[in-house]
Amino acid sequence: MDSQIFLATKHGLLVARKTANEWTVVSGGIAEQHVTSVIAREGVVLAGTTRGVYRSDDGGQTWSAASVGLRDQRVRWMAFHPDTSDLEFAGTEPANIYVSHDGAQTWRGCPEVASLRELHRWMLPYSPEAGCVRGFAFHGSRAYAAVEVGGVLRSDNSGETWKLAEGSDGDPNLDGPPEPLVYPDVHSIAVHPSSRDLVYAPTGGGFYRSMDGGKTWKMFYDCYVRAVWVDAAKPDHMIIGPADGVSENGRIEESRDGGKTWLLASSGLQVPWAEYMVERFTQTDDELLAVLSNGQLLSAPLANFRWRRILPDVEGVTCVTTMAPSP
Repeated sequence: MDSQIFLATKHGLLVARKTANEWTVVSGGIAEQHVTSVIAREGVVLAGTTRGVYRSDDGGQTWSAASVGLRDQRVRWMAFHPDTSDLEFAGTEPANIYVSHDGAQTWRGCPEVASLRELHRWMLPYSPEAGCVRGFAFHGSRAYAAVEVGGVLRSDNSGETWKLAEGSDGDPNLDGPPEPLVYPDVHSIAVHPSSRDLVYAPTGGGFYRSMDGGKTWKMFYDCYVRAVWVDAAKPDHMIIGPADGVSENGRIEESRDGGKTWLLASSGLQVPWAEYMVERFTQTDDELLAVLSNGQLLSAPLANFRWRRILPDVEGVTCVTTMAPSP
């Protein structure tokens, strides 16, 4: 596992290092800011907050504002294109996608996303804003984005422009459409390394998979789910964090047959959690990290998925990442 991680929290950005299998916070920054997401690559750390984007060039020691052109300041998720240096993305609330080609020095919005937002009247059940973009996935020139509540977006030019995936009608009706359309309350998105057409979508109305680039979808688990991890070597091997409702009876489960059957993968935990669930999974070398909706952080080896809480003194974790390798 990487020896250093960056933690976005509701109270700022923290840097933690691992020594003898134990994690310790070594520094922090952007104090008193609600940091919603963090990405790091080529020595640069970018943090998305409810007040815009911040950039650090010294591993999180010092920070400067990096929001020029970012008209929607409430950032919900950030990502970089894995194959291209200095190609970054910010998903915002209200729902829009911003693209940067200069390490977040400047941003440009995607007007086609804003137009879809207004046309379909995307919404959030807990906010007056018109939806949000809260996930990205990339495979070469193909890109996907998760919209809550709006559906799945697709790009075929590395995220420069976006449209609704064919299997997503853009209607934010929480009663949901029948298959082969995807449920519109999409919480995150993943694409498998083996195929740009193999896409996974955790939603408020079930866990979905598409085998044709988002044209058609099949629900493999009738649950409320926000997070998925997919084995890069085995596309039928998945870990999800399902619940019976919004943060109700959360747990961690595993499928090794493409979603046909699911078993608990919650060793070391007292589950179900009555009032919280998994928000995000992040793989770091041979371990999987899980951010919970109550702000706690868990870690488990990929070899056995035996979970333990790490950094118990840190509260309000929203996202965790490592310094990614250069493309």
